[in-house]
Amino acid sequence: MTTLLAAATNESLADLSNKLVYASMAVYTLAFLAHITEWVFGSRSKVGRTAAALTAQKAAAGAPAVQVRQKGGGTAVLDKPEVVTRSASGTRDVPDGPGAAGGTEKGDLYGRIAVSLTVLGFLIEAAGVVSRAMSVERAPWGNMYEFSVTFSTVAVGAYLLLLALKKNVRWLGLILITTVLLDLGIATTWLYTDSDQLVPALHSYWLWIHVSTAIFCGAVFYIGAAGAVLYLFRDSYESHLEAGRTVGKFRSSVLERLPSAASLDKFSYRINAAVFPLWTFTIVAGAIWAGDAWGRYWGWDPKEVWSFVTWVAYACYLHARATAGWKGRKAAYLALFAFACWIWNYYGVNILLSGKHSYAGV
Repeated sequence: MTTLLAAATNESLADLSNKLVYASMAVYTLAFLAHITEWVFGSRSKVGRTAAALTAQKAAAGAPAVQVRQKGGGTAVLDKPEVVTRSASGTRDVPDGPGAAGGTEKGDLYGRIAVSLTVLGFLIEAAGVVSRAMSVERAPWGNMYEFSVTFSTVAVGAYLLLLALKKNVRWLGLILITTVLLDLGIATTWLYTDSDQLVPALHSYWLWIHVSTAIFCGAVFYIGAAGAVLYLFRDSYESHLEAGRTVGKFRSSVLERLPSAASLDKFSYRINAAVFPLWTFTIVAGAIWAGDAWGRYWGWDPKEVWSFVTWVAYACYLHARATAGWKGRKAAYLALFAFACWIWNYYGVNILLSGKHSYAGV
């Protein structure tokens, strides 16, 4: 009787988890629409354009003179020294855009609504992950469906944490919510697996350590990759302006509110550099777990190989920036290649290849 009651409770929790995931998708969809509306209404207002034009005219006219009062009561007029802020070698001296909130008051209102909806969607999705864990009485990362749902939860959580730390990253919201909806759509449509117990080899506390760090690293690597993608768009826009080419109004309205290409390049680098040591720990933890579960620390399993390839790709990216001074487009392409290795390690290896890690289907 007790066993039947426990089974019924677990089934109810699994059903609740599914409903919460779908509910989070509905809320994220509203957040997506709010972000779209923010960018539409967030075009620089007439007041903002006028202020920018006046600033440009003032700069073109030259810096004002400085009056210095002498001891004898007279004054001497000196030229105000020009202060130039130098950016890194190979980059432009371009100020950051004001972010997604750089438009009208109405646009900023929709942006705050989008963030509020994102917070709500995150809380609902996190509750779905917890419900799934309670239904199976283990860590909710035993198959690709559970991994994907937790991955998107952590990615959104990392974004909200950056906002809570007063970082100007609201410009990331639209691309983040779009890809989170894509991730959840794939998870619920093609990757869904009924909750079940794990094979005996995976009943270990290393599941909590190894898989949780892998999910966290992937989510943060994703944010770094998003920064690299936006860098490429912004860099192309700045190159067009530098060459004197005409830029469309819509493109200008969107890209003017992003951080400068140099800032996006630095953002992506710092994100990837910060999480790389944890990815190293993830591989080491996986090797230790493999020694406990299978009697060997490394066996060139496809998952192990591509985890190492991903590590090498990110190591090359960080090494190139530190020693060869790689910045800009070359570094962005290398960062995106490294993240593509991570994506292949997740989708391609799990679905197309077989090995020791093929223990739970999808």
